[in-house]
Amino acid sequence: MQTVDFFPPIVDDPYAFGQIAAANALSDIYAMGGRPLTALNIVGFPLSTMPIEILTEILRGGNDKIEEAGAVVVGGHSIKDKELKFGVAVTGIIETDKVVTNAGAKPGDVLFLTKPLGTGIITTGIKREKSSTNAAEAAIRSMTSLNAKAAELMVRFGAHAATDITGFGLLGHAYEMASASGVTIRISAGTLPLLPQAVELAAEGMIPGGAKDNREFVEPHVRIEDSVDRKLEPLLFDPQTSGGLFIAITAEKAEEFEQALATLGLTSKPIGRAEVLSDVSIIVTG
Repeated sequence: MQTVDFFPPIVDDPYAFGQIAAANALSDIYAMGGRPLTALNIVGFPLSTMPIEILTEILRGGNDKIEEAGAVVVGGHSIKDKELKFGVAVTGIIETDKVVTNAGAKPGDVLFLTKPLGTGIITTGIKREKSSTNAAEAAIRSMTSLNAKAAELMVRFGAHAATDITGFGLLGHAYEMASASGVTIRISAGTLPLLPQAVELAAEGMIPGGAKDNREFVEPHVRIEDSVDRKLEPLLFDPQTSGGLFIAITAEKAEEFEQALATLGLTSKPIGRAEVLSDVSIIVTG
């Protein structure tokens, strides 16, 4: 299994940025149920305008997170760039009969999301000095948390399908799963786990540019019912960084899976179900 991801800073602390970027890249391995083995750093650095100590802290953050995952940094590549960028290419491993894709959801499956939503809105608020300290810290904790435990559980419980929620937002990635699986996914907006202040910041206009693109992409395939609180709508399209796993579990195992997530301190309440394919791929209810 191989994956790669990198991007410019979304927080001010270089060590935290390194952790977030590494956790985000590792998440693609976890979303398939795999175990990371090795990692290569990818760096674009404005050497003429930034002190090298910033890069040192970024690499330290990334290395610490990769070590936490049980993997090893074996090298990397850097270039001079006008804009700082950092990310990781990851190689992982999984038994071929245990690979989890986004294409296996079945009608009746219960859907779980293992991290709260709102990182895009809160990091936008950080840039505009609108996010509270509590909201910023909660978002950073979420983005630096590995999806390793959730991945182990979903493999153990025989998840039918999974994906990680990142740049396309919840509905974008849910649509990918629904389309690949040939089902309709029904999401209850009132059950969504949310980061603190995310709703308030969205109402104040702290909407990242990617959210508009996400909405335009997925809107033809979504029906949002009148029962949905309109204040929650921006969270449905919010591009996430290092978001949680979106997992389809058979209804017979859902309660036990929920308890197992809760025991590990992970977000555990189900947020929806897969249904027989209807006129749209996604239905959002209140």
